[in-house]
Amino acid sequence: MNQLDKSITFLLADDHSLIRQGIVFMLEEMELDFDVHHASTLQKALESIKANPIDIAIIDAHFPDGNSLSILSEIKNIRPETKILIFSGIDENTQSLKFINAGANGFLSKLSEEEDVKKAIFEIIQKGEYISPTTQALLMSSLRNKNLINPLHSLTERELQIAEMYAEGLGNLEIANKLDIKQNTVSTLKKRIFDKLGVDNFVELIELMKDHH
Repeated sequence: MNQLDKSITFLLADDHSLIRQGIVFMLEEMELDFDVHHASTLQKALESIKANPIDIAIIDAHFPDGNSLSILSEIKNIRPETKILIFSGIDENTQSLKFINAGANGFLSKLSEEEDVKKAIFEIIQKGEYISPTTQALLMSSLRNKNLINPLHSLTERELQIAEMYAEGLGNLEIANKLDIKQNTVSTLKKRIFDKLGVDNFVELIELMKDHH
């Protein structure tokens, strides 16, 4: 039986109700037979996944209570059959691969045209995945450049060691003392780490370390 001929249960997880309502309007325009559950936080999204037979979860990347990257494996553990489409305003060029790598079945930018959003939903329903042209190009590039999937691979052993120490909350002086190197050497390495990873502050560094280490 064609997947479009049966009722589909959606979870729409976004902290902005207008985004969720906009997706509902699109689903109605697509003339699908569907049920929909709403969630405005990661916690509510997980509760909904546990309580309902969700076929497709359309989830934002960031919520007030965290990053959805942290719950993808849990969703797959609870309901392996649930397909996950990340629908987010974050940059697809730098972010989509890590979500795909973590278990998402597709990634779509909120800047996409309405027809592209509908196409993505149709492909998730029929094929179980949606890979946009942008993400497809990134996947091809990642076969040649492993740094695209895990930017930490771009660091030297020493840089990774220092990044780990920053993530543990150590400062430049403490790191210099522990490694028996000069403090200005640590500062130079810190700048190199930030440049290679494309982060501007320690919060972003710690988030990236949690996601990829």
